[in-house]
Amino acid sequence: MRSNVPAWFDISTPDSERTRTFYKELLGWNVTVLDETYALVGGADGEPTGGIGQAGSGSPYTGVVVYFPVEDVEVALQQVEKLGGTRRLDPQSVPGRGRIAVFIDPDGNPVGLVSP
Repeated sequence: MRSNVPAWFDISTPDSERTRTFYKELLGWNVTVLDETYALVGGADGEPTGGIGQAGSGSPYTGVVVYFPVEDVEVALQQVEKLGGTRRLDPQSVPGRGRIAVFIDPDGNPVGLVSP
């Protein structure tokens, strides 16, 4: 597992249908809508490399978040906090992706973590 290479990305937006259409037309992404809140996106080979989600009032962030692979999301979040970052989305299981979490770095950027 290489932690310096992004493993996934999410775009969280208040209008996911508009955003899916925008990126599909701009970049030629394949879009697979899972439900009214989330769609998988990827390249021509069909392998999903990210997702577009519907942000609501309780969403932990809007915008783009890049997820980096780590061995253990919880251990990595503890290190984040020691280094001055803060948790934004506590660890949670995602079918087919393992566990994810999001933190805010000391400059205010949301960054994701993913572990098996």
